[in-house]
Amino acid sequence: MKTVFVLLFTLLISCPIASAQNVASLPLPRYASLRSNLVNSRSGPGRRYPIEWVYTQKKAPVEIEQSYEYQKELWYKIRDWENSESWVHHSMISKNRTAKVVTPGENNIYAKPNYESEVIAKVEAEVVGDIVKCPKNSEFCLLNFTSIEGWMPKKDLFGMYDDEEIK
Repeated sequence: MKTVFVLLFTLLISCPIASAQNVASLPLPRYASLRSNLVNSRSGPGRRYPIEWVYTQKKAPVEIEQSYEYQKELWYKIRDWENSESWVHHSMISKNRTAKVVTPGENNIYAKPNYESEVIAKVEAEVVGDIVKCPKNSEFCLLNFTSIEGWMPKKDLFGMYDDEEIK
């Protein structure tokens, strides 16, 4: 019985590490998003490094540039929409794909993926939407902004690569 307990305990404590290693094995660089409204970003990969700033926008897209394991904790070096780089704990990153509007002022959301299409809404800079799809050879991505779904030009967004296809 003691052997079974030790085996179960060992499996339980190793599962989060194995999960983190699977995430770390994904190709880099790649885009992801912030998991929380409060994400501490640090000057290095570990809690011993000072907090540089705190992100306060849940779902904001970030580019993961590097991963580093320190004392059995996985850290990601990220780059944000303003080109700032810092380190965050892996638990603060979501694999969900989002895009942030980076063009100042009001930006059009179109009914179809072209500029001649009807403008169905306007959105301000810094707003984040869920990426529904980005066709490979298109200048547009389909985004969902809570109650509005429409097409926006990739050039106005941060959160995907120019030649990337998102289905």
